[in-house]
Amino acid sequence: MKKTVILLLSVTALVTSCKDGAKPVNNPLMQKFETPFQAPPFDKIKLVDYKPAFEEGMKQHKAEIEAIVNNPEEPTFENTIVALDKAGELLNRTSAIFFNLYEAMKNDEMQQLAMEISPAVTAHGDEINMNPKLFARIKALYDKRETLGLDALALRTLKLYYNDFVRGGANLNDADKAKMMQINGELAKLSLQYGDNLLKETNAFTLVVDNENDLVGLPETAIATAAAEAKDRGMEGKWVFTVQKPSMIPFLTYAQNRDLREKLYKGYYMRGNNDNANDNKAVLAKMVNLRTEKAKLLGFDTYAACVVDVNMAKTPKAIYDFMGRVWEPALKVAKQELAEMQAIATKEGMKYKLESWDWWYYAEKLRKQKYDLDESEMAPYLKLENVRDGMFAVANKLYGITMHKRTDIPLYHPQVETYEVKDVDGTSLGILYLDYYTRASKSAGAWMTEFRHYTKVNGQEEMPLVSVVYNFSPAVGDAPVLLSWDDTETMFHEFGHALHGFFTRGDYQRIAGTIPHDMVELPSQVMENWASEPEVLKMYGKHYQTGETMPDALIQKIQESGHFNQGFVTVEYVAAALLDMDWYSNTEVKDFDVNAFEKASMDKYGLIREILPRYRSTYFSHIFDGGYSAGYYVYLWAEVLDADAFQAFKSSGDIYNKELAAKFRKYVLSEGGYADPMQQYIKFRGQEPSEDPLLHKRGLK
Repeated sequence: MKKTVILLLSVTALVTSCKDGAKPVNNPLMQKFETPFQAPPFDKIKLVDYKPAFEEGMKQHKAEIEAIVNNPEEPTFENTIVALDKAGELLNRTSAIFFNLYEAMKNDEMQQLAMEISPAVTAHGDEINMNPKLFARIKALYDKRETLGLDALALRTLKLYYNDFVRGGANLNDADKAKMMQINGELAKLSLQYGDNLLKETNAFTLVVDNENDLVGLPETAIATAAAEAKDRGMEGKWVFTVQKPSMIPFLTYAQNRDLREKLYKGYYMRGNNDNANDNKAVLAKMVNLRTEKAKLLGFDTYAACVVDVNMAKTPKAIYDFMGRVWEPALKVAKQELAEMQAIATKEGMKYKLESWDWWYYAEKLRKQKYDLDESEMAPYLKLENVRDGMFAVANKLYGITMHKRTDIPLYHPQVETYEVKDVDGTSLGILYLDYYTRASKSAGAWMTEFRHYTKVNGQEEMPLVSVVYNFSPAVGDAPVLLSWDDTETMFHEFGHALHGFFTRGDYQRIAGTIPHDMVELPSQVMENWASEPEVLKMYGKHYQTGETMPDALIQKIQESGHFNQGFVTVEYVAAALLDMDWYSNTEVKDFDVNAFEKASMDKYGLIREILPRYRSTYFSHIFDGGYSAGYYVYLWAEVLDADAFQAFKSSGDIYNKELAAKFRKYVLSEGGYADPMQQYIKFRGQEPSEDPLLHKRGLK
């Protein structure tokens, strides 16, 4: 998942110094960063520094916009579009630092500050988006764009800015502009509230085990981690399991105690739906209605139509049709999987039909039966450091880049690691921050963000500062961190986003690295393909005790089980994507019964009761506070692209084909925002993508 921080007028440069003329201050956010690579001085930045920096940043940004608007000269590309593209430097830098840390290091004080800052920054952006004089200058250029003599990139930048302003409300009358600003302000607050409620719900639930017999079936690593969690909470001698997936999934997969599996899974899927102070039903219902109103103001029937209009899919119908083509075969396979698991359960003497909390447990038994493979067999070969070095090695073999550990970069948490990324010629591509472990202050999931985006000012490049955040269970004592297979794929996935950040290029911020939402997961998902390739597994799959390379027999089992449980995986994902689209396909404001709406949605598609959507509404962070509203489908849409792209490497006979890698780097990762996204993909692939590789990859065809 690639998170955005705060959406202002545009994607502008994140600079490393204050604007000329700013008052000398002691606030480190408003001074030049005297650090290696001018990285944020996290050791010096205090909570009290953010508000003054935001205020000064907005003040400077407003002055820059006023200078553009009041320029007595006729609008030109340079004095209007380029000036706009460069504006907002301090504000963007402060936003990137604060909101990234807000996700990774949240506390009550930051939450209170965010509730104050976010609406103010949103209102500031709206004032610029709806500035009639600024829009008049942009429109004047847009209307005569073909006569300006602009090159292709400048012309695309102009078109995108014009479209941004129209979608931001620039064409609305004054009353509707005021309404739009009110909606955006409310959404900013509600989004923060939703995320805060979810974090509190996630941290509030624990399964405390005080009888060792209830641990039967669990791997030793899971037991040790739960014991350490209990000790940290002052419950030494007991075992604590949480609804963070690194803790929950092993319990659901291996614990023989069915009642406790049910209790833990219900704790997970009832988050935000407990009719308490952290309940998210009313919050999300308000957000859906506000977004519907916003879409109507902009001339769209639904919010989904508004969102998708600028994506590759273009229309909600195209998305529904696409997901329908996957849903039907996936549901058929899932029902077959269920029947096979039920047969195992019945043979073992279970007198009940399987429930949703049974799926992981019996799926693991089925995998063992079919392939003689279980997760615990793989884990000793998936030491975190080895997996990390493996993904670094893949990037080196594809692109020639190298990673160099740095110990002189200020960190926002002592567990974070930093690496300098160098190109094949030794030049620096920027700094990579890796934040691996779960903690109470960190939002759930995994994501990539940037403390500084690639920027080019007056011909001078500033390289990005890329942050990747995971949620793996930390080490216990002297034991290493052993990843699950899902964790391993997540490592590669987010690193793919990071490579996109490092390779992004562009003279204008509006097109540098800016690709449609339903293409943005291509760089990340394509990296997952390498993780399971035999020659890659042999590179990083080393036994943590003996150093032995993963045996061929185990690698073969992993390969053979590649289609295993794909009915479930696909159905739970598509169910969530359909739920997302249904929420944002409302044509009018309604009084929602959230649970009833969700049930009706899933019943409509025939979702079987043994499978829940991957995310239920009250903890569907992607679509309510994560920037993926009417956009969760993008992972599957992009998987068509990534499966097709990787097929090119496989068909070439060399998964490290440097010629293909160079094309992918140039046309997708570096220049993906330079033209229509399908054109960019075709430049790499030589043809439009086919859905067949995806369906074959998932065993659905």
